[in-house]
Amino acid sequence: MFKATPNPPDTDTDPEAALEDEKLKEAADRAFAHYFPPAQEKPGKRRKRPLFTVSPDIDTEALLANASEDLLSISAIAADLADDVEGSRRSVALALSRMADGVQLLVERALDHNEALQMQMKAQAKV
Repeated sequence: MFKATPNPPDTDTDPEAALEDEKLKEAADRAFAHYFPPAQEKPGKRRKRPLFTVSPDIDTEALLANASEDLLSISAIAADLADDVEGSRRSVALALSRMADGVQLLVERALDHNEALQMQMKAQAKV
């Protein structure tokens, strides 16, 4: 019968040659470990600073005004989304819009209180 590939060559099972091969493999493994150490899993670095910061020198009125405008934008986006969807998704979008409106009213009230406090302080400073 004809074989397309020949039989593998017969190898001598010399114990000294096997021992020598094992020593060479161990030496190669040690060399690789020395020059190419395995990558140690490092825990992910945590950020020590927040992603966003608010400048400490911004006054309360400016912060509240900005928050109020952002809430109005959120409400408008949610209301617009509610026009494009139906069913329970529409209810969720409308709820988000109404929640943003409610919080925006709270911010506006805080702005009013802040303005009243500033007017009181100016009036007391004049006296």
